[in-house]
Amino acid sequence: MGSAKLKKTDASEGAAAFLRQHGATLLGLLLLALVVHDIFGTHGYLAMRRTQQEIKKVKADIEQLDKENVQLGDEVKDLKSDPRKIEKIARDELGLAKPGEVIIKIPQSQQLPANPASRP
Repeated sequence: MGSAKLKKTDASEGAAAFLRQHGATLLGLLLLALVVHDIFGTHGYLAMRRTQQEIKKVKADIEQLDKENVQLGDEVKDLKSDPRKIEKIARDELGLAKPGEVIIKIPQSQQLPANPASRP
């Protein structure tokens, strides 16, 4: 019975001696691992910064889209209230004409040579 206590004491003394000798190193490695994880981990500092930048970009995109939405809403309101604007768009963009009108499209002229003597 005495030898069992002796072995247990030797083992605990060995562990205590190991901790005294290497405890600071183990603690330093543990702290280093925690710092590395907090910086480079999936929820660490760098991931948080990336997420913040993405949020900032998305907010800017939303703001731009809101401005475009307001602008388009104003344009719709103008088109509903002013038939001349609808007519202008129909003529300019769609090439439509009123009954009895004839549309004449003139092709853009080609660049003439700079020297008038060389003209035919």
